[in-house]
Amino acid sequence: MERIICLGIGYLLGNFQTAYIYGRFHGVDIRQMGSGNAGTTNTLRVFGAKAGLIVFVGDVLKCAIAVIAARLLYGAARPDIMYLLMLYGAAGAILGHNFPFYLGFRGGKGIAATAGLIAAFHPLFIPVGLILFSSVFFTTHYVSLGSLLVYAGFMIQLVVMGQTGFFHMEQTALLELYAVGGFLTVMAYVKHRANIGRLLRGEERRTYLSKKNEV
Repeated sequence: MERIICLGIGYLLGNFQTAYIYGRFHGVDIRQMGSGNAGTTNTLRVFGAKAGLIVFVGDVLKCAIAVIAARLLYGAARPDIMYLLMLYGAAGAILGHNFPFYLGFRGGKGIAATAGLIAAFHPLFIPVGLILFSSVFFTTHYVSLGSLLVYAGFMIQLVVMGQTGFFHMEQTALLELYAVGGFLTVMAYVKHRANIGRLLRGEERRTYLSKKNEV
């Protein structure tokens, strides 16, 4: 039951579709603009850096709040699976972001929301995620490549920390933790399948923070 509650809370929070709401305040449906994705990168390309930052912060916060809510609800009662429940909360938020029910289940790709997971899950995940993303983005300007590398790094770090006893969880719970993390990783790669194809063909669009991007 705890898992369902955390997943449900996360999903409801994830349905706060920041990019879509921002676009509607400006009289457009962000899903009809640029790449058609309701996320930070497309908002940045369509509206500029300020809008991209607003959407990024909103998407980070909703997932971080889901993770924190799971910790507050069950951290004391279920310390044996606290990190698993936190990951369920994040999974719900990312699913809500990617598949919002009131938008016909057509949302974003969940990367900014995943940044909220990394920020709130455990401090040790933050520097790894920052280094992986920034090193790729500021050398190639491919958001998609940096995002996919972050997910791969998160999954590897999750398993390494789990197997070294960092989460203080039984092996059965750890395997479930890895399964949820693996599901999120696979979903991210599936959502980015078009980007992966363009990267392989050398056709992926680059994103810049200091100058106008091509929409």
